[in-house]
Amino acid sequence: MALTDLSVTDLSRNTPTVVSLQLRYFASVREAMGCSQENWSTQARTLGELRDELMQRSPQAAQALDRQRPIRMALNHVMADESQPLVAGAEVAIFPPVTGG
Repeated sequence: MALTDLSVTDLSRNTPTVVSLQLRYFASVREAMGCSQENWSTQARTLGELRDELMQRSPQAAQALDRQRPIRMALNHVMADESQPLVAGAEVAIFPPVTGG
C-alpha cells in the first residue's frame, strides 16, 4: 500500500501512521513560523491536532496559532474546521484572522 493511500490512522492495525503534508502559511502566521511553506511529517489525525503540534514549535508559533485566535485552515484548497481528518500528501494552508474594510 502506498503512503498516499493511507489515512492518518491505519484502522486495520489501529496504530498511528506518519503522513507527509505540505504546509503553507500566510501573513502573520508566515512571519511567526519563519517560512511561507514547508514539508511536514506528523502523526496528527486532524487539523486541530496538527495545530496543537505546530504550536509547540516555538513561543512565536504558540502565539500565532493560539486557541484564542480565530485561525482559519484549508485542506487541499477547501476551508475546513479542526475536526477535519488529515490525509497523506495533503496541502494544509493556515491563515491568521483577517480584517478588512
